[in-house]
Amino acid sequence: MKKFVIPLLLALVVVGFFCSCSEIPSSVDSSPAARDPGVRGGAPGAGAPIAGLTKTELAFFHAGLDEFQEEDDVKEGLGPTMNLGSCGGCHMQPAVGGTSPAVNPQVAFATANGATNAVPSFIAAKGPVREARFVKNADGTPDGGVHDLFTIAGRADAPGCVLAQPDFEKELARRNVIFRIPTPVFGAGLIEQIPDKAILANQVNDAPRKKELEIYGRPNIVLTGHAISGQANNNGNDGTVARFGWKAQNKSLLLFSGEAYNVEMGITNELFQTERDETPTCQFATVPNTVTKTDGKKPVDVVSAIEKFAFFARFLAPPAPSPDTPGGVESIARGRKLFTDTGCALCHTPSFTTGNSTVAALRNQPVNLFSDLLVHDMGPGLADGIAQGQAGPREFRTAPLWGLGQRLFFLHDGRTSDLREAIRAHRSGSVLTSNASEANAVVRNFNKLQDNQKQDVLNFLRSL
Repeated sequence: MKKFVIPLLLALVVVGFFCSCSEIPSSVDSSPAARDPGVRGGAPGAGAPIAGLTKTELAFFHAGLDEFQEEDDVKEGLGPTMNLGSCGGCHMQPAVGGTSPAVNPQVAFATANGATNAVPSFIAAKGPVREARFVKNADGTPDGGVHDLFTIAGRADAPGCVLAQPDFEKELARRNVIFRIPTPVFGAGLIEQIPDKAILANQVNDAPRKKELEIYGRPNIVLTGHAISGQANNNGNDGTVARFGWKAQNKSLLLFSGEAYNVEMGITNELFQTERDETPTCQFATVPNTVTKTDGKKPVDVVSAIEKFAFFARFLAPPAPSPDTPGGVESIARGRKLFTDTGCALCHTPSFTTGNSTVAALRNQPVNLFSDLLVHDMGPGLADGIAQGQAGPREFRTAPLWGLGQRLFFLHDGRTSDLREAIRAHRSGSVLTSNASEANAVVRNFNKLQDNQKQDVLNFLRSL
């Protein structure tokens, strides 16, 4: 829900000395024969609870699943501003808990129940679900917060509410808008249970090769807390490693959930108790909108909506890879080796192991996520101009690749559906100007592969 910048390949004019062209990023596709196989067909291989849960844990999973899919209305706290009316609407591909679906529900939602919203120009029926952030305020100071696409004005369940949408076209003209698409929550409970020490140890693993390829990366440490939802950091100040969201800005699934409810649906909760928009004529529910109940009902009914969301994500199984599709077993195996040989696995760490969790099903389990959970400088081509916590304007968390084979949109803003284009976009800037993406050398290694080798890598990625 959380958390989805146009590639800019810089031309470098060098006067007075010779520059090797291998040091300058290029968008030239040297291997037109290698192609993204496209979204893998077959069963989703995702959306089920993790194996080994107790009867009680399964009850909480299913309660969370129901909450995740529920379409909220104004009397339940929806709005006054929001991006959609349910969690599941954003996270539907290839199953509940995934990412942006093939048909964008935001288009229909804009006018649902009589709402008078216009659909922003960057939202399309066959495009990705998006949230919008403004880079700067009108006075030039940093913004970075989510500006919700829609309001409840005009809805039958919001009589008398008059509230304008942000002027997105004006901000687009100022080049002041960046986008994010939903991140999948498959296997999120396993990610939550990876010990900090394992992430930090992996940071220094293979140090000589990382130095050679100019890969650095660092954790987004929870050091400072900001109470404004959707902005810099909502985690407190406990000094631990955050890991969820496009910039690893959220520490836990409960924080991830609480922020999503407030920012994406406008539903206040025990973590974020204040409405983001307090227009008096647009308040129709008590605040906070969802809280823990204390009426003596059974525990699964007592817990709040954000806790149910967190339980659903925590107990959701990771996506299952395909052993032979696309390309066959041998191609996938070759592609996996090349993925490591080129240096991709230095950031997209294949696996971690969870710690001694209180949940037996999450205890000492493999986490085959293909991410180091660190943030990396991705250069000017992917920079979004926004800082979150310790992650700067050009830094992003290494996106976990499990489930990649069935995703429709790639990169934080969903700009492409083509894996080749996503790989190219990782490379921008030049080492000669201290402006390089940390992925430049790795992408260069990929570009040097033969066509059949590149196809093996692409097949491997789509098998995940």
